[in-house]
Amino acid sequence: MKIIIIGAGGVGFYLAQKLASENKEVIVIDSAPDAIKRASENIDAQTIIGDGGSPRILKEAGLSEADILLAVTNSDSVNITACAVANIISPSTKKIARIRNADFDSFHQSLMRYAPHIDTIINPEIEVANTIERLFKVPGAIEVNEFAKGKIKFIGVRLKKNSRLSGLKLIEIASEIGDKPLLIAGIIRNEKLIVPTGQDKLKPDDLIYFISEEKHLAETMSLFQEYTSAPTKIMIIGGGSIGLKLAERLEHRGLIPKLIEINETKASVLAEKLNKTIILQGDGSDRELLAGENISGMDMVVTVTNDEEINILSALLAKKMGGCKTIAKIDKFDYFPLMAAIGIEQVVSERVSAIDSILKHIRKGKVISAISIKGEEAEVLEAEALATSAIVGKPLKKASVPRGSLIIGILREEQVIIPSGETVIIPGDRIIIFATKNALPKVEKILTVKLEFF
Repeated sequence: MKIIIIGAGGVGFYLAQKLASENKEVIVIDSAPDAIKRASENIDAQTIIGDGGSPRILKEAGLSEADILLAVTNSDSVNITACAVANIISPSTKKIARIRNADFDSFHQSLMRYAPHIDTIINPEIEVANTIERLFKVPGAIEVNEFAKGKIKFIGVRLKKNSRLSGLKLIEIASEIGDKPLLIAGIIRNEKLIVPTGQDKLKPDDLIYFISEEKHLAETMSLFQEYTSAPTKIMIIGGGSIGLKLAERLEHRGLIPKLIEINETKASVLAEKLNKTIILQGDGSDRELLAGENISGMDMVVTVTNDEEINILSALLAKKMGGCKTIAKIDKFDYFPLMAAIGIEQVVSERVSAIDSILKHIRKGKVISAISIKGEEAEVLEAEALATSAIVGKPLKKASVPRGSLIIGILREEQVIIPSGETVIIPGDRIIIFATKNALPKVEKILTVKLEFF
């Protein structure tokens, strides 16, 4: 697979690094010499300094032989132009554009209809708002993802010392919890990913990733000593497009959130756009302001300003002053490992959301969705099982499932199946696969053709 990436910023750099490590042919284009220098020094990829919307540069990059073009610069207009020019040169190349401007939201579908040169539009801000909403619905979870039309949840939760699962080997869990379905796909321990076997023991402070049917989720969460109800008293710090989207969605659910915005003009605009939300003009990291707005009475504080240091500080203040749960928007990947250590468990990221949105369009096979776990350590893929796949027509214990991967869920028509070794996948099933980065190339192959691995 040959992939051209226009933009070597946070998203472009990470995608190029990830895809190059999977032995895909990657070409990175950026007009900034410093960005290209960083990419060339750290990534096994071809790099080109220049305008990604230039026909000459795109031809130099070999666009006519490329499978996918990703336009992920920080400029919407550059991304749209690059896709338009690319479509003239190579109509068969799949073109994906990152578009962040909120003005596109209201006519997203129209844009897709009247801009056939763009195959897929990625809006990371919408994806971040969706991620936060999912966290609202499953309080106590560190991560919440949905597959199979929302029927299957993939949850990350921190194991507490008083949980009945603490200290158990995976093979012992069934006898402890009875007939409650629980399939643990992965464990993060001391910042390292473990794909567990039956002999692995769960320990306090492990971040456990498990799969659950939606209808059993509350019962499954109780196994981890998580009983909290969904938040109703919510404070949003930051009135940008993400803060506005969240407030609108909360109003739609009948809630009355508080929203703090430091810019006076923007705060006035928000007051005109929102019907029920209480708009406060001020600094979300101001202790006196938070105290005056009854931070101790909040269930949840969400910090989504464009300054991640302010987001971190505001979240820490909210926890210290009110003891409430917090969600902070962070985009620097280097910060991620530090968040849990300082007490901020729930983190969202525009970059991660953009990357997850793009991955499903890159993976081979009929991939419906994809999410990354622990940075680039693993992915969870949802895909349709093809008749040509190596995993159909035989019990999973006899199927060619690559080492480092695990089939964790199946949707067959409207039936959810938490698989065992005896489960047989049939063509047309939606299957959910947890895979480490080393296993991903083989997983892509088993999603398309019959191969045997030894």
